[in-house]
Amino acid sequence: MTNVLVTGSSRGIGRALAQSLAERGARVVGHASRSTDSATIGADFRDPLAPQMLWQEALAAHDGQIDVLINNAGLFAPSPISDSDIGWMDAWEDTLRINLTAAAQLSRFAVLHWQETGRAGRIVHIASRAGHRGDSPAHWHYAAAKGGMLAMHKTIARAYASEGILSFAVAPGFTDTSMAGDYLESRGGPALLADIPLGRVAEPEEIAAIATFCALDAPASMTGAVIDANGASYVR
Repeated sequence: MTNVLVTGSSRGIGRALAQSLAERGARVVGHASRSTDSATIGADFRDPLAPQMLWQEALAAHDGQIDVLINNAGLFAPSPISDSDIGWMDAWEDTLRINLTAAAQLSRFAVLHWQETGRAGRIVHIASRAGHRGDSPAHWHYAAAKGGMLAMHKTIARAYASEGILSFAVAPGFTDTSMAGDYLESRGGPALLADIPLGRVAEPEEIAAIATFCALDAPASMTGAVIDANGASYVR
């Protein structure tokens, strides 16, 4: 049985992903800012100590063995440049810590765990189209965090492939979650869909299917790959 830790599993892509993995027979421990049930560990990533606490609790829940880490937790909140200096910087700190630094901490713990136990392992990073093409003027911080996640992912893939430690990334465009819904509404609602040739945003289950493939099925030669899922709104 494959033991998986999924961050941000209480809603949206994370919830769909936890369900998809469970249907495939994986044993999943989830995460949210606050615990919602016995299968979900509460950890607020704005606290620098939270990722380590989450890792230790997840490791204990999985009897000392985690095979797959999925970095999915994210914060998407606007920070216009017209904000106060303190407000603008506070938004950057929260966004970078939740979207990037916590993922980096957990990835480090995972790599060390697999090195110490001599086991193979996989990390799947849920990044964003924004990491490639940027985002709105109020979301510099979000785009920067996701761009950093993609660079981190590629570094991990290159550094540890010879040890059987693999890294994959998924870069969704707009996805039908509450987070994206608020953004779509703020940017003109349906009019924004004109930028998506597919004519609609992705469903969480679509992104979950890609991430599940990376977690359980993708061949080792795919390590380092970034899979785009944006309805052809950004084609590289």
